[in-house]
Amino acid sequence: MRYGIVTANLGGYADPRVAVDLARAAEAAGWEAFFVWDHLGFVRGAPSGDPWVILSAVAASTTHLKLGLAVTPLARRRPQVVANALTSLDLLSDGRVVFGAGLGGVPEEFTAFGEPGEAKKRADMLDEGLTILDGLLSGEPVTHRGQHYSVEGVSLTPRPIQRPRVPIWIGGESAPALRRAARWDGWLAPATSHDGTATMAKSPERIAEMVAEIRRHRTADTPFEVAIDGYSEAGDPALPRAYGAAGATWWLESIHDVRGQPDEMMARVKAGRPESA
Repeated sequence: MRYGIVTANLGGYADPRVAVDLARAAEAAGWEAFFVWDHLGFVRGAPSGDPWVILSAVAASTTHLKLGLAVTPLARRRPQVVANALTSLDLLSDGRVVFGAGLGGVPEEFTAFGEPGEAKKRADMLDEGLTILDGLLSGEPVTHRGQHYSVEGVSLTPRPIQRPRVPIWIGGESAPALRRAARWDGWLAPATSHDGTATMAKSPERIAEMVAEIRRHRTADTPFEVAIDGYSEAGDPALPRAYGAAGATWWLESIHDVRGQPDEMMARVKAGRPESA
């Protein structure tokens, strides 16, 4: 099991300077990754920061932390722009980037700007966008004519440091999301509650069932990561270890306004990973 942090980009965590302070503290305390949500919270009246700017600032302020999106709704971004941004971030961080992609759980973040809110259409755009992203990040010429996107013989340069490309982890818990995750490099498993409380919503047993479903659809024999978001107490590794036994390879300590304000959560970050606190 490896341990990281996943923070909101909303509310008290919208300011990139807050993320930089937390990331520096996380690295000093032995955490191994720093992930950031990707929401347009201002659509619903909540302050929100741009996750790409946040991660760029964190990349320039740290040396060892893996950096990731958790998760970007690819359907509301152009895949060629994402590929260019990922490459730049991978170079800036010396090869530490993970791209987390998903459907996007808040339709208003699409429909408020005249973009499609239907889950089926967003799923189609996500899958097609991932195909384009995969091709561009490889550095090979890409020609694509699909339902939503077209690319005419374009090669992305420079290439990312990571080979064959930046890892792609898929978020979501539906059956299609699990099948999608099986085609890529990892799964960002949503294990915490979305009811406004800082509690776990999925047991280790349920996560084990979902991991088994992913592996049933998986055809590649390359390494596959499973990242669980959750809430642990300093000095108590029991809960992360239970999810590790269920198939998780990463524990991402979840930090957001419902759990506590940045000054409160800084103490949890500084206390370090559950197993080493």
